[in-house]
Amino acid sequence: MQEFLHKPRVGYFSMEIALCNEIPTYAGGLGVLAGDTLRSAADLRIPLVAVSLVSRQGYFRQEIDSDGGQVEHADPWHPEAFTRSLPAKVSVVISGREVWIRSWLYVVEGLAGGRQPVILLDTDLPENGEDDRHITDVLYGGDASYRLKQEVVLGMGGVQMLEALGFRIQSYHLNEGHSAFLTLQLLERYAYEEHGLRPGDPRFDLPRVREMCHFTTHTPVEAGHDRFSYELVKAVLDSRIDSELLQHLAGREEFNTTRLALNLSEYVNGVARSHVATSKRMFPEYELSAITNGVHPNTWTHPEFARLYDRSLPSWRAEPELLMRADCCLSPELIWDCHMVAKRQLLEMVRSRCGVTLDESIPTLGYARRMTQYKRPELLFADLDRLRTLAARYSFQVVLAGKAHPQDASGKRAIEHLHRLIRELETDIRIVFIPNYDMEIAQAMVSGVDIWLNTPEPPLEASGTSGMKAAFNGVPHLSVLDGWWLEGHIEGITGWAIGNGAPDMPSADVSALFDKLEQVVLPLFSDRDAWVSIMQGVISRNASMFHSHRMMRRYAAEAYLR
Repeated sequence: MQEFLHKPRVGYFSMEIALCNEIPTYAGGLGVLAGDTLRSAADLRIPLVAVSLVSRQGYFRQEIDSDGGQVEHADPWHPEAFTRSLPAKVSVVISGREVWIRSWLYVVEGLAGGRQPVILLDTDLPENGEDDRHITDVLYGGDASYRLKQEVVLGMGGVQMLEALGFRIQSYHLNEGHSAFLTLQLLERYAYEEHGLRPGDPRFDLPRVREMCHFTTHTPVEAGHDRFSYELVKAVLDSRIDSELLQHLAGREEFNTTRLALNLSEYVNGVARSHVATSKRMFPEYELSAITNGVHPNTWTHPEFARLYDRSLPSWRAEPELLMRADCCLSPELIWDCHMVAKRQLLEMVRSRCGVTLDESIPTLGYARRMTQYKRPELLFADLDRLRTLAARYSFQVVLAGKAHPQDASGKRAIEHLHRLIRELETDIRIVFIPNYDMEIAQAMVSGVDIWLNTPEPPLEASGTSGMKAAFNGVPHLSVLDGWWLEGHIEGITGWAIGNGAPDMPSADVSALFDKLEQVVLPLFSDRDAWVSIMQGVISRNASMFHSHRMMRRYAAEAYLR
């Protein structure tokens, strides 16, 4: 532990972090991004210390029942097997009770010896009452009260824990609004002495807190930002901050964690240029910068491709920009050979987990992400007659995966609908749904499919990173023009666009998707040389740019050293 205390660090707070596949402390893209952030920080030796919750029961393990419905099971893990218990304990007052918090240390190892500490907060202590012991059990579980308590533990408890452990924190990076309560803890830390105050003087050093905080927002829709009633906040939160100031900082009608973070952060960024434009329409009174997300090169590149890059472009793991030379330095034959190794491994996963045998010789479309309405997981199946006609002309197969939040009824209905369609189309197209989507399945899919499909409703995709992962494996993107794809798309070179990115035109997107598959993508697959040329373009122009090393260098230069 002492190795992490000798220099100032940035406190990186995130409700979820994907540390490895065996530790289920993540739900989806936000957590995977947080994990890639730490992995790149370790590679680049940028001094961070991450804070999250231990989430002993995980998010959930997904089972698909006989009707195609999602069934959620607890996904417990044992911190003792992967982390080390730390001696410090701190407490926060929740609903009038003192809730004690301990922590566990996980260390992210970088490629060249860099190491990043991760502090996982845990309320499962005998000092706490039964309900309070379970606050850090289930990621995004329970009702609004449970979620609010989790965010108090993360933000306020996390700041205290770093201090108790001896970390010197130069600034705080809030990854989404879940960690906004850390700003309230800092306000209380930097409260002015009351006996020296005159009437009308501020009670808290707001400028000092703002200087210490950087906020990354990921959500392009108002409904996606955490809100709590002030009645609930008053019942749960014990704070010296009066209600008038809280309403000034977090919103008049409801306690909005995003507004709290916006008001108390000196540097605020969105996660793609288009996302910043959308966010500025939602929050016009704030200044936002754009730092487009990226993915960790070493984590998401299939070992066969990694060995190819090692031979042809040494140092690519530290400098992924070197991959821009892929179209002149990588043999087309070797690119295809690497891809076929990855594809066969994916098809073996499908066979062993789903009992379905797919054909390695025909194009495979992959779609995997959180199952929710705005991501439109059913768009490929919106015109079944045309889909059948297309499949009769050009053989292809589809691999699907994804979880719906347990309280997302429309997302769960989409999973049921997809399974009905799989049965209905089984004589026309081989379609398989891999249950319990996690990092292992994601790694197999982004490297093993031939085409990565993405169909969000624009402009609701903040950034998206799955297509970036596919790019490191030469897999081209077929996507609606939204999020990062507006920056990465070069038609016919890095992949293909679905439509023109115009909002509220679902029928046009359906037609555009089928037109592109029928007229361009599927016919091109039979021309090996032309297809591998696209794969070279994906690697040289997308993988070389959309990686977390570039993202972290920008955070260091524009936020941490500000």
